[in-house]
Amino acid sequence: MPGKVLITKAAETAAGTKGVLLLARHIHGDWGDIPPDDALQNELAVLLGLRIQSRYDIAQDAAIWITTEADRATITIIFVESIWTTSGSG
Repeated sequence: MPGKVLITKAAETAAGTKGVLLLARHIHGDWGDIPPDDALQNELAVLLGLRIQSRYDIAQDAAIWITTEADRATITIIFVESIWTTSGSG
């Protein structure tokens, strides 16, 4: 059973109604768009009572991150945009 869910305004705006679906995916062990090693780490975290982190890409260079703390008391949902841009000048 999840603990208290905290969501930033930016995440709420970016995810819209899909935010609830992303939270459900996280709670049910669908870690989203993370590398296989991080997914394995999450699986171990579930068994060992450690922090769990999921990422769901919602646009190019934009993602929703969901983190469950080790004590399972809090789930935090944030919106992250890449601050790095590619310039044509190299």
